Amino acid sequence: MPKAHQVVWNERAGPAANARRELPGMAAEFFAQVRTALAARPSPEQLHRVRLAAKRIRYTLELFRPCYGAGLESRIESLRQVQQVLGEINDCAATGRVLAKGMPISPQRTKAERFLALRLRKKTAELRKLWAEHFDAPGQELRWTGYLARNAHPPRAQAAE
Repeated sequence: MPKAHQVVWNERAGPAANARRELPGMAAEFFAQVRTALAARPSPEQLHRVRLAAKRIRYTLELFRPCYGAGLESRIESLRQVQQVLGEINDCAATGRVLAKGMPISPQRTKAERFLALRLRKKTAELRKLWAEHFDAPGQELRWTGYLARNAHPPRAQAAE
């Protein structure tokens, strides 16, 4: 898995200029990372790394809310949805590990493991569908990177209270 995008902040430029310069590359790396993970049958550990990447980009975009308009909010919401499904996948995997370590083999454990395996498959299918519809549809990556490159504006000064 490639290293996360390292943001280089130019102190002479304002937040909007830094956002326009750095965020498109960060988004492109996120798209590539998820595509690579979903191209195969990703393990829960690989999907957990995707979850961490989704958190990183979402939280970074949230920092730049004052520099963008409503288009950023819809992108953040899409990331939040992906994170939610990835979190549910991680919960299934973590619960399975707890069962395997702490519960003796029994019909109840076997039933719970089957339930978790089925839920894991369903949630992974849900993730693939969500990704295909909201991120990997034709032109979506370009819409993201183009928006982030063009639409950042200096944040408005806060009115004195």
